[in-house]
Amino acid sequence: MSLANQVLAVNDDLPIRTDKPVHSGKVRSVYWLTEEDSRRLIKQKGYDVAEDAPLAIMVISDRISAFDCIWHGEGGIKGVPGKGAALNAISNHWFSLFKQQGLADSHILDIPHPFVWIVQKARPVMIEAICRQYITGSMWRAYEKGEREFCGITLPEGLAKDSKLDDVLITPSTKGILRGIPDVPEADDVNITRSNISDNYQAFNFTQAQDIDRYEQLLKEGFSLISNALENIEQTFVDTKFEFGYVTDASGNEKLIYMDEVGTPDSSRIWDTQAYQDGDIVENSKEGFRQFLLNYFPDPDILLNKERMPEREALAKDNALPLKALMDVSDTYVGIAEKITGQKIVLSDDPKQEIIDILRSQYDLIQD
Repeated sequence: MSLANQVLAVNDDLPIRTDKPVHSGKVRSVYWLTEEDSRRLIKQKGYDVAEDAPLAIMVISDRISAFDCIWHGEGGIKGVPGKGAALNAISNHWFSLFKQQGLADSHILDIPHPFVWIVQKARPVMIEAICRQYITGSMWRAYEKGEREFCGITLPEGLAKDSKLDDVLITPSTKGILRGIPDVPEADDVNITRSNISDNYQAFNFTQAQDIDRYEQLLKEGFSLISNALENIEQTFVDTKFEFGYVTDASGNEKLIYMDEVGTPDSSRIWDTQAYQDGDIVENSKEGFRQFLLNYFPDPDILLNKERMPEREALAKDNALPLKALMDVSDTYVGIAEKITGQKIVLSDDPKQEIIDILRSQYDLIQD
């Protein structure tokens, strides 16, 4: 079986029965089930959701996105072998631990295949909930230029690059473009303060003001649980992004849940602890791939400067990256997934056909 076949690059063309357009993001595609299929599955499988809750099939891909572009490799390789299965396995592991420890539920109801989640529709909180334990990345770049205030938090003088912060900091940004909120620019991914959120909580999709405390509690608890678990396998949880939303359970109660993915190399920075203690940074996350791209192209400003997006898109489209670069990412993702879960990540010979077969035989969701 060729490597190209093992990579699931296109995930929005599966014959899943739906009466809505397929939503395809950078990495995942979402198929909204018909109302009839949603009701049938809720009843058949006993999911703890309202009987009329809309359900979706979420299919991950092996695509690799960085600097808001999708990258590809030599030999027609359109993604990273094992990446999708590794991301889902890590998220599934953390969501399961969250539930065991009584934190909160997630949007996932069922996992038919390593690439597939059955999820319930959630009303998203319009915040990228970011937690930081070390000063690195964009925060360090701004600090180095003299900025001392981030999301309403003042940082002390004299911090060194990649050093541990005194506290775990919550530095949220907007999810999507939000309009008409005082002091919040109408652009995606803009840093915001806690007072921006509390003064305009409904604009961020919170039901009530006290849910801001709840989201911060779940963010810190989730961060702490993952950080402690990673410590046990000699990995350091540097920073991460969580997302939250509201759902209604079978009893009609609205609750705040975790959604999207958590604690993965796509949404977090994870460092090898021993290397860090020895003064080196060994990335077990997508940051390693970002650094590769910055070093690979002669003009890294194209990747960092939002004004140069057309040039950046052309770079991604016109350059097949060395296969070794994608296989290095594969080794990183599969390696950290196996460390975290304690399970082997098995590469499927033909993931797309496997998904179709399972969704047909066990869920009756494939249109003939």
